[in-house]
Amino acid sequence: MDMKKALVTGGAGFVGSHLCDRLLKEGKEVICIDNFFTGSKKNVLHLLDNPFFELVRHDVTMPYFVEIDEIYNLACPASPIHYQYNPIKTIKTSVMGAINMLGLAKRIDARILQASTSEVYGDPIVHPQTEDYWGNVNPWGPRSCYDEGKRSAETLFMDYHLQNNVDIKVIRIFNTYGPRMHPNDGRVVSNFIIQALKGDDITIYGDGLQTRSFQYVDDLVEGMIRMMRTGKDFTGPVNIGNPNEFTIQQLAETVIRLTKSKSKIVNLKATKDDPAKRKPDITLAKEKLNGWEPTIQLDEGLKYTIDYFKKTLNL
Repeated sequence: MDMKKALVTGGAGFVGSHLCDRLLKEGKEVICIDNFFTGSKKNVLHLLDNPFFELVRHDVTMPYFVEIDEIYNLACPASPIHYQYNPIKTIKTSVMGAINMLGLAKRIDARILQASTSEVYGDPIVHPQTEDYWGNVNPWGPRSCYDEGKRSAETLFMDYHLQNNVDIKVIRIFNTYGPRMHPNDGRVVSNFIIQALKGDDITIYGDGLQTRSFQYVDDLVEGMIRMMRTGKDFTGPVNIGNPNEFTIQQLAETVIRLTKSKSKIVNLKATKDDPAKRKPDITLAKEKLNGWEPTIQLDEGLKYTIDYFKKTLNL
């Protein structure tokens, strides 16, 4: 029996590299494409000797031709520092990347999964967020290149499904953290851990009362794999996140406790369009993904992530 072949776009990134690990363990052949804007060869270095793993430098805004069975479309910078660096390129990556990968899926009759985001909900006025909520997004704001890019990608996925019968899966990923996060990506977990390990002040933008739900990367990858296995009649979108909600202040205090840091917490000016609340309703995921729910809670996941940054930064 031939091995199934999977294509992972953005496969050398934080989440993509963990997904490549898992797909290879499942006995699949994996082609990883990445333009290395935020991804890194270091994240997949341990896979380069595997004969069933192939790494290709490629930008998804350009078409790509290959014979595979399934596509995981993850390519897009996901942290504000990176996606705001070149907002036009960010939205092109979401939109052109979706068009190119959907075109590939249509041509070779492959199943394709889109890594969408909780950012499609914007600054939500419904709490917790369910998949039928349309969101509250500013189309003009500094985050809109990412938010609206992912919303457009979801539209394209649904239109390719309805018009061309492409076999699609759409997941909405909530805040995810873990080893291989980019140390300078400006995301709250990596920021706080690095500041705490160095003994620097921990900087909170705003009053710290805004809430987030933090999901460990292994739980996300498990959700992705299960979503890819669902029947053809279920397209999603489906929330993949940890429904335990913490304030940013609580996260900072937890990181200080776990790192035994002497860092002080300081509050800076709030950033524009920063959502006040974020929490997934995962009822649909539990129902459709064979009882999926997160198994690694914040303290445990943070310990793994702190250990990773200690090694990476030689601290």
